[in-house]
Amino acid sequence: MLEPVGELHRDRARAGSFGSVAGQYDRYRPSYPDALLDDLAGLLPTAVLDVGCGTGKAAAALARRGLPVLGVEPDARMAEVARGHGLAVEVAAFEEWDAAGRTFDLVTCGEAWHWIDPARGVGKAAEVLRTGGTIARFWTLTVLDEAVTAAFEPVYREHAPEVTAVWRPNGHRTHATGPDLFGGSGLFTPAELRTYPWGRSLTGDEWTGMAATVSDHQRLGPERLTALLKALRATIDGLGGTVHAHQETYALVTVRT
Repeated sequence: MLEPVGELHRDRARAGSFGSVAGQYDRYRPSYPDALLDDLAGLLPTAVLDVGCGTGKAAAALARRGLPVLGVEPDARMAEVARGHGLAVEVAAFEEWDAAGRTFDLVTCGEAWHWIDPARGVGKAAEVLRTGGTIARFWTLTVLDEAVTAAFEPVYREHAPEVTAVWRPNGHRTHATGPDLFGGSGLFTPAELRTYPWGRSLTGDEWTGMAATVSDHQRLGPERLTALLKALRATIDGLGGTVHAHQETYALVTVRT
């Protein structure tokens, strides 16, 4: 089973870097493919909880499909941007969030489950999901054309050799094969893996705007990050002004028993 594993959930400070660029995150980070969102809406949930909702990328898309969505987000700055999109958001880490007896028949989590303690997260999801309810956790993997990665490599080698995100195939979103924590808990059906291929073309400003919101890049500090982004923008200009990102969103979907 393709299950996100690792210790990122222990690095809360790194997760908190997103709030410092909340507006930029909202502007440059993509949403999710319509096919995934339509599949989730097709479950006809009457109450949706979006875990780690960030600035509302998934929650807003589901709300536009007529679903009642509540977001839970640990960073108040990200939550404030989401509220600006008309979303209801409560500020808390999912593991510590007080549901106050509320339950849901769909729980979603886009690009955020790796920040959640896996054992506690399974238990919390079981607590807030109604019997027969669904939890869908999803991430997007990005692969660039070989010519683009070849052009980016010396830029990163010079300005940020420790960074592995965004430009390399899978990057920091590589999720190793691990156990199905949900199915193995006895509280959920075995997880079903669904994949949704898509893609988009980005200008130099769009690519660097997105790259600047990635936690590995934020950790570089202002001076190094500025130099890296300037070099990336010049590289993209030399490639014709745009790069095409081949993307695949995968979702792990499981049902509360």
